[in-house]
Amino acid sequence: MRLVVLLLAVSASLSPVGSPVGSSVGSSVGSSVARARSRDSSLAALAVAVRARIALVPGADVAVYYRGARGDTLAIAADSSFHAASTMKLAVMIRLFRDVDAGRLALDRAVPVRNAFTSIADGSTFATDPKDDSDSSLYARVGSDVPVRTLLTLMIQRSSNLATNTLIALVGAARVDSTDRALGAPTMRVLRGVEDGPAFARGLNNTVTARDLATLLDAVQHDRAASPASCAAMRDVLLGQEFNTEIPAGLPPGTRVAHKTGQITGILHDAAIVYPARSAPYLLVVLTRGIQDERVAQHLIADLSRLVYTHHEARFIR
Repeated sequence: MRLVVLLLAVSASLSPVGSPVGSSVGSSVGSSVARARSRDSSLAALAVAVRARIALVPGADVAVYYRGARGDTLAIAADSSFHAASTMKLAVMIRLFRDVDAGRLALDRAVPVRNAFTSIADGSTFATDPKDDSDSSLYARVGSDVPVRTLLTLMIQRSSNLATNTLIALVGAARVDSTDRALGAPTMRVLRGVEDGPAFARGLNNTVTARDLATLLDAVQHDRAASPASCAAMRDVLLGQEFNTEIPAGLPPGTRVAHKTGQITGILHDAAIVYPARSAPYLLVVLTRGIQDERVAQHLIADLSRLVYTHHEARFIR
């Protein structure tokens, strides 16, 4: 019921503005002013609704970044730094495809899978734990060679930690980190792979902001992250995401979403390019922490997704 009230508030703010009367030039200027006022009003209403929904979860720390194709932008704590969880795997994928474009790597190249990695904290060896990994299939292939393409797909679509660490060992965390900055995500940090316990204990963590993740997704969407062919391939991989209980859950069934999720205890994220059936694509990133019940966080992100979608469609379809 509370979400219905919020949606009604957003919808009410999006009623058409009457056409101004006057000369053709004056009419054009007046229409532009009216449209700008209407946009500003609808964005303000969306911001109120988003903040109100977040406030329904006590203790939740949430960042939201939305960018529509007509210049609509909503940024709430968009520059606040969060533990990246698995969203940093998006940056690893970009680095991989840039290496493919440069001829340094082939997607069909088979690389050895060894569940033994070096901690950046103290040089000790650690392994990923199948019980903490959302994909268990790759563990049966430890000791064998697996194509980069397969590892990439598992890293994004099933968020495989073992595949991620194998690929980071291949391309280097420092190179992933520098790629983020080159693409305009200066505060995102990719220091290491996942499940590096000694590094975690020392606070050496991968971090992201909502704005930085949106910047990377925008580069993928507009063929700036790598070659056009590689960006198209990245979008296809992201569209195959198997975990769809956050941003996609707030959208009409069948809506195409190219996205990457991230989850550890008390943290749940989703970063997406949304492709509505009747309007232009838009970017939406929601980062959350401080919510111990994952289902509560999932419902929150889905509701925020629904609010943004309602605003976006009203702006495009009049």
